[in-house]
Amino acid sequence: MKILFTGGGTGGHFYPIIAIAQEIRNIAYEKKLLEPSFYFMSIDPYNPKVLAENKITFISAKAGKIRRYFSLSNFIDPFKSLFGIGQAILKIYTIYPDVVFSKGGFASIPALWAAKILKIPVIVHESDSKPGRANLWAGKFAEKIAVSYPEAVDYFPKDKTAVTGNPIRKEIKFPIIEGAREFLELKEELPILLILGGSQGAVKINDTIIDLLPELTKRYQIVHQTGKNNFTDAESRSKVVLEGTGRDHRYKPFSYLNDLATRMSAGACDLIISRAGSTIFEIASWSKPSIIIPIPEDISHDQRSNAFTYARFGACVVIEENNLSSSVLLSEIDRLFKNPELLEEMKTGATKFARPDSARLIAEALVDISLKHEQ
Repeated sequence: MKILFTGGGTGGHFYPIIAIAQEIRNIAYEKKLLEPSFYFMSIDPYNPKVLAENKITFISAKAGKIRRYFSLSNFIDPFKSLFGIGQAILKIYTIYPDVVFSKGGFASIPALWAAKILKIPVIVHESDSKPGRANLWAGKFAEKIAVSYPEAVDYFPKDKTAVTGNPIRKEIKFPIIEGAREFLELKEELPILLILGGSQGAVKINDTIIDLLPELTKRYQIVHQTGKNNFTDAESRSKVVLEGTGRDHRYKPFSYLNDLATRMSAGACDLIISRAGSTIFEIASWSKPSIIIPIPEDISHDQRSNAFTYARFGACVVIEENNLSSSVLLSEIDRLFKNPELLEEMKTGATKFARPDSARLIAEALVDISLKHEQ
């Protein structure tokens, strides 16, 4: 059983692939199948360490980005894509996988074209409520389509589309509660806010939190994933705004939260402030209330829609970035903590939205198609 994964170079594409690969190995073990061979084709390996840990072979293929704005690169990238498709056809032909699984994004186009030309079955997964162009195209010839949001079904052929949720790696699926506050060096008496701006951070959210620290630290403790590029700035500014307050120990900035720190932070926190990417599914799996601040629609076509879909489950409140200010965010945080019943309702909403079986459902479909292709 040989399976080739492909997708764009973001954590939102990469880590669900890892979750699915883990589940396929579980299924192979349970059914006493031969150990599967996994490949990942993209413009870069994203996280070589995680690929190695999961025995996934990286195969590079160039891909040109399709931009929604004017750029000189728009004249160059089509040739890059054509070259990448040629690369993909040759490289995929040599391994000839039983099935190709795509998470979408421009980096998936070469592998998808190769699969189409070589007549290899394709399964696609769409993480967002409004599908990207790569998956919309691939959905026309894919054997099966999995979507995270019910709204996305309308964009694909209904007879081969299923709502599966978004796969989450086992390493971060379940929060750690016992010992979490001690791990983070935080006290029991105050609630904890967890700020997640994505692996790269979110400058607008970071700036708003830093400005609010003198007020927030009066009644809350904060765990803040700033993003690697923003950490030094956030750390230095926080020291300035908290100087003389005696409350600097209540603010814990991190450039990046590794798997253990993520689970500890999820277990300890009482409210999460986040963007509206794939992190929504992690928050839901942790059954945590949240304030979701989507990337503006003119920058990201999907996050606003994701946020309001999640809000309809009663799992979060949404603050659009254009409306984000220190006073608005502080008011919303205080309002939620003054209403414990609402926080409990949001936890229930998050649990209803979560799909803990997502990786398993997709893995079973991939195994099924792979075994048929082998025959």
